[in-house]
Amino acid sequence: MVDLTHLPADAPTDAIATVLDRDGALILDNAMAPDMLTTLRAELAPFVEATPVGGDGFTGVRTTRTGALVARAPACRPLVTHPQIQALCAHLLKPNCERWRLHLTQLIRIMEGQGAQPIHRDRWAWGAHLKGIEPQLNTIWALTDFTAENGATQVVPGSQTWPDDRRPQGHEITRAVMQAGSVLVYTGSVFHGGGAHLGGEDRWGLNITYALGWLRQEENQYLSCPPEIARTLPQDLQDLLGYALGGYALGYYTPPLPPGEGPEMVPPSYALRGEGEAAAFGTAEDLAAIGAQVRGS
Repeated sequence: MVDLTHLPADAPTDAIATVLDRDGALILDNAMAPDMLTTLRAELAPFVEATPVGGDGFTGVRTTRTGALVARAPACRPLVTHPQIQALCAHLLKPNCERWRLHLTQLIRIMEGQGAQPIHRDRWAWGAHLKGIEPQLNTIWALTDFTAENGATQVVPGSQTWPDDRRPQGHEITRAVMQAGSVLVYTGSVFHGGGAHLGGEDRWGLNITYALGWLRQEENQYLSCPPEIARTLPQDLQDLLGYALGGYALGYYTPPLPPGEGPEMVPPSYALRGEGEAAAFGTAEDLAAIGAQVRGS
């Protein structure tokens, strides 16, 4: 069995990126302050308790999945914009996009009696259509201890290079055992799955993931965090949600107003900040980047 590498949360980004490139997954220990952990659990608890279990073997008949966390739980917002995680997004995703986006926020609670989730790749949200690029960076923040008994995530280190139809053998699967406050970081191409919960307290994992800005997000952030909530957030978080152009001409819209009463082709940020955000397309830098890519292809 190949174990997951554990690094301190304040390890240099280059060192973390080296392990991520090699194994496709690692754990950053003690990445969250204890007071934040307490606050997060308190904010999320009412929503988690009200969430029904899944309806099949993949979503989990003894598992709940609670979303819309940017809107519902202010304490999760600093995790979404966490500088170290954003630096890893830049390392992994920036080579294939102008901007990356928040793809999913979900509190996954695994309860006693839940069997192991089928091993899979998160990038299969888009089917098997994407070839040759990594579309996704994922995190699971441990809000409780993750143990081999209570459903610690199954991970197959190094499997990010495998073909889609390869299935891992038992000796290739390890478990993301970690203390509350630590975070599992893994790519969208790594084979993994929730572990079986054999007994003990519920396992709470805060799943926050990011994807290339030109791909459709798994969780529709515009509905999970609509403009009336998004406009109250910091701009960097608004941009991650998708209230910014994904490139020079990617994601603009036209407010459907009567003739002459509104602008044409404005960025999504116009829905939050109004006239000051009016623009035809993206920036000159965005256009130059497209030109450079075309010339280099």
